[in-house]
Amino acid sequence: MASTAPPILPITNSQTVPSAAPSSVESQPPIATPAFRNFINQITETVKNGLSQRRPWAELADRSALSKPESISDAALRIRKNYFYFKVNYLTVATAIIGFSLVTHPFSLVFLLCLLASWLFLYLFRPSDQPIVILGRTFSDRETLGCLILFSIFVIFLTDVGSVLVSAMMVGVALICAHGAFRAPEDLFLDEQEPAATGFLSFLGGAASSAAPAVVAARV
Repeated sequence: MASTAPPILPITNSQTVPSAAPSSVESQPPIATPAFRNFINQITETVKNGLSQRRPWAELADRSALSKPESISDAALRIRKNYFYFKVNYLTVATAIIGFSLVTHPFSLVFLLCLLASWLFLYLFRPSDQPIVILGRTFSDRETLGCLILFSIFVIFLTDVGSVLVSAMMVGVALICAHGAFRAPEDLFLDEQEPAATGFLSFLGGAASSAAPAVVAARV
């Protein structure tokens, strides 16, 4: 009589890959989201493209081209021409002045960085399906936005951040206007038909417009 083999029972593997997938997705930090990476890439490309259009610094600091303007209208015309020609250099100088002012005021720098980080990671790039829970209370997007606006008002108007930024921008504008007024633009090969929205600032506008869909997608 032939012996029959016992039936083979199915063996289940307790370590399945799909079960680990949700945990890895849920533990993904906001800084690693595609929208945030796209935003950083857009800013990086903007800075690179803008700096590639800067004029030689030796040409900006040429003392032989400095002369006193004949009148206020002549000074205004010089400022306009020099602005179109040294646009990227001027913006770099203004950014350096603002950065130096913030570094010399560390508390203002810390407040400003906290404000930017709050907007980026608590509202702009936070997935809408992950609400903020503090002490057992869940905050909606509208409540989060209201708290961020109040925090922004506090940081800008009730601390030294606003005064530091305004003072640094005024110093930068005064320095740029003084250089533009006393720098004779006769040796500059400037196209008079150049639109005012070209150069580094146009790249900033393009980066903002291209990064906006990513930010909107992150809130959906």
